[in-house]
Amino acid sequence: MNILFFLKPKSELAYIYDYHTLRQAMEIMEYHKYSSVPIINREGKYIGTITEGDLLWGLKELNILNIKDAENIPVTRIQRRLDYRPVRADSNVEDLIGRAMEQNFVPVVDDQGNFIGIVTRKDIIGYCYDKIKVMSGKSTKKVNN
Repeated sequence: MNILFFLKPKSELAYIYDYHTLRQAMEIMEYHKYSSVPIINREGKYIGTITEGDLLWGLKELNILNIKDAENIPVTRIQRRLDYRPVRADSNVEDLIGRAMEQNFVPVVDDQGNFIGIVTRKDIIGYCYDKIKVMSGKSTKKVNN
């Protein structure tokens, strides 16, 4: 199955540019209520992922107690514990499942490394759930949240 079926396109997502400040990153994550977001550069290439934990530990490391001080710190100065590994748009669903076991979402890039969107763990689990139901002969009605 084509993974683009699951894709949440870049135009519908929150992400951070690598030239944003620490404060801008915090405000974007707070506004959207995300615990992690992709980081891209000016050319649209996927750089990595930053999490709330990364921001918290970065604030501690830099001894920042005033949000005003975060306006002068580039987000790239914050050490990231783990970058979510992307998949290419022509990858298969099995690649997504492996990545989703380790990360909340899977970044998707085109063949030139441009960030085009994400596939969420929720969508991958829903797909697997439907497949299990079909294999067991039961209805494919999805569970609503």
